[in-house]
Amino acid sequence: MIHDTLINKAALLIYLSVCLYIVLSFLKCILNLILNSTTMDIVCPHGSEWTAPGEFSKFRSQTSKPVHLMSSRRYYFEVLHKQDERGSDHVEVGWRPFLPGLKYDVIDSADISLYTDESSLKMNSVRHIPQTLASHSLALQVNQRTDTHTADMLKPDPRDNYYKIPMIDQSRLENVLPSCVYSPTYVVKDFPIARYQGLQFVYLSYVYPNDFTRLTHMEKKNKCFYRESPVYLEKFGFYKYMKMDEEEDGQPVFFPKPDGLCAAGILITDKNSARSGSPEVQPTKVSEIPEGSDMAPQSRGLEEGEISEYSNEEAEARPHLSEEAINWQRTFSVNPVDFELLRSDWNDLRCNVSGNLQLAENEVIDVVSQYMERIYTLVRIVNVEKRRDSARGNRYLMELLLMEGGKRVVRLSDYIYLLLHRSRYEDGIESREGTLPSSHHTPSKNPPPSGSNTQTHTTTPWSTSWAKPLLCQPSMLEWRHDVMVHFVVPVKNQARWVQQFISDMELLHHETKDENFSVLIVDFQSDDMDVEQALKESTVPRYEYLRREGNFERSSGLQMGVDTIEDSHSIVFLCDLHIHFPHNILETIRKHCVEGRLAFAPIVMRLDCGSSPLDPDGFWEVNGFGLFGIYKSDFDKIGGMNTEEFKDRWGGEDWELLDRVLQNGLEVERLRLRNFYHYFHSKRGMWNIPIKRPSQG
Repeated sequence: MIHDTLINKAALLIYLSVCLYIVLSFLKCILNLILNSTTMDIVCPHGSEWTAPGEFSKFRSQTSKPVHLMSSRRYYFEVLHKQDERGSDHVEVGWRPFLPGLKYDVIDSADISLYTDESSLKMNSVRHIPQTLASHSLALQVNQRTDTHTADMLKPDPRDNYYKIPMIDQSRLENVLPSCVYSPTYVVKDFPIARYQGLQFVYLSYVYPNDFTRLTHMEKKNKCFYRESPVYLEKFGFYKYMKMDEEEDGQPVFFPKPDGLCAAGILITDKNSARSGSPEVQPTKVSEIPEGSDMAPQSRGLEEGEISEYSNEEAEARPHLSEEAINWQRTFSVNPVDFELLRSDWNDLRCNVSGNLQLAENEVIDVVSQYMERIYTLVRIVNVEKRRDSARGNRYLMELLLMEGGKRVVRLSDYIYLLLHRSRYEDGIESREGTLPSSHHTPSKNPPPSGSNTQTHTTTPWSTSWAKPLLCQPSMLEWRHDVMVHFVVPVKNQARWVQQFISDMELLHHETKDENFSVLIVDFQSDDMDVEQALKESTVPRYEYLRREGNFERSSGLQMGVDTIEDSHSIVFLCDLHIHFPHNILETIRKHCVEGRLAFAPIVMRLDCGSSPLDPDGFWEVNGFGLFGIYKSDFDKIGGMNTEEFKDRWGGEDWELLDRVLQNGLEVERLRLRNFYHYFHSKRGMWNIPIKRPSQG
């Protein structure tokens, strides 16, 4: 019995030892896996840092945590590389033993091999790339993002998901408002426009509530919104809008000023008198100083013993100057200036960080309240867009949440017109025919103006005013909620951008469940991917692949794509490849395109190098009209793209198209869109320049 017990104990010890060995081995493997999978940080987490070749200690983020490496084993590195447009950047990975004082050795080609041999793959074949922090999808980035960007534009807004709410039955809006002819005075039909002069006839719309498209996070670089000289703002800020209240002696006191500044200008010491010990100081009005003179701060050198204003050293006490004690009881007054009101609705080409024009709340409430008298209970004002016409009347796009029958919330998105003055054109129509279209769909007798059922108005050609402003339904200005939208994109050798565009269109379909859009890609003999096969494998609801021989021509590519569209009563959206679309883009295009009336040129935000939709530093492309929505019938009517003049180049073809759109009597709606971005990208491969291949051997 004793012998058997000893044997059992020995067996148990052996078993426990084996188990312990297995557990320790497993833990060791896990530990090695954790250590060996540690990734290196990047040089430029904010997108503006850079290093010289071999410079491994410039930033704290350059060095990763210690990684346990074992000989004769392979380790995976993934590099997220940001390159400027000149192609002058470089990538280096170095290592050193974890001992102080040792230098880094660059891991060169003798010790580097590809993770996968990509020589037989097309450029858009990316499934073999491991999904890491540098390469995983945008959705994962959103979930794993811990910090919050400072841009207010990134915060949720009711506009973003408004398209998901059920639309009100349009038949319920018939005869709610009297009908009126829509004839804005700023339309320039048949007016001769010189080349590229159409930019001067494009006006901006006002929006309510604030959509936060103003790039406030970029104003540290560009303060153009404030309509002040940038030099003045840098030097004086907003001191002229503030002053101290009067003291006991009754004298007004100006707001405290920076060292060396006075209310009238800068105090500049005369150099000759300063050297001779004279205390005289000559006040000079404002940086009257001739630019580039030896007195200008940006060019003036430092005197012997003088300390730079950027020096960390403490300056010696200045003679003959003393600091006043702070009176905490002193108050100051502010002369408030609403800089938003100083903006006009002209297409602003001077400031690319300003957002959409803001519409006054009291005006919105007044118009909405008149509208609500005739329809349902208002739940919320989601979006109001106003196109101003002080000579004729203001057009509004009303987007409201309404309570229908006290049971469900529906959305209303409709154009209305606050008619201030009648046109002779409308008077003439009524005099001859006596009728005007009275609803969205059917013509009928013209109902009386708002305010009284018995109110009448004159019809003489010289009577140009209503008795009071008329809130009416503009005839022929109804947007179609289900019209087909065709995205037309010409491409050449941009494989991974093409793949990204197709993926974005798949995501758009998945999120909106909208079947009424198609993708038309005109391919100028791309050899870096099979574009047609990529479209076949995608889940976009409709697509058309067109192959074009010869050099890349944007105008002819767009024209070729539009020519294949059979339905002339559908919308074409002339598009670029490197675009990030908001999920409401389809409805946004539809409601700003009205056949025979409106075309749409949304303003895209161009992202800076290193920026992304989650970290959107950049500027609004206020000059470009290349992203353009228009009904095909209108596109054909104006003659389409100018393929003859813009054959071997692009740049200017969008302005030339704009000229003809305006000359044919169409309005061009111009708005900045939230979450609508143009990615920063290399121009490599886009300019029809043959790529020089290295010689073999």
